[in-house]
Amino acid sequence: MSESEIRPLLVELPITVKTYDVDYARIVHNAVYIRWLEDLRLEIMTSHFPPQDQFSDKQSPVLARTEINYHRPLRLFDKAVGRMWVSDLGKARWEVQAEICREEMVAATARQTGYFMDLVKYRPIRIPVELRNKWQAALAGGHQDGL
Repeated sequence: MSESEIRPLLVELPITVKTYDVDYARIVHNAVYIRWLEDLRLEIMTSHFPPQDQFSDKQSPVLARTEINYHRPLRLFDKAVGRMWVSDLGKARWEVQAEICREEMVAATARQTGYFMDLVKYRPIRIPVELRNKWQAALAGGHQDGL
């Protein structure tokens, strides 16, 4: 597996398009993808750095930017899968990438960046050591999930 194919801390969630996800043409509304990205980021954190641990340490990830490229429409009742992985960790900045696929055809790709914040001082802090260690182990071992 090449470095470009490694997806450290990869998570995957099934997605079913529901009636409230679509517009009048029965195509998923663009804003719905934001909710799915939130679900995927929460799954990464729950799996690899649980929110309750973050809050007890008075820290939290903060989203700074979202970019989405829409490739193919998803329609009412489509069954899709969302995948997200941590593509980069700087000293204080993180980046995740995601794809939403239907039958292995990519419907959308996304990239989000952010940082961790001290919830007392409301200032950026370094990436937590536990998360960095898991990410580096995933890169070194070429493992998808980092465990």
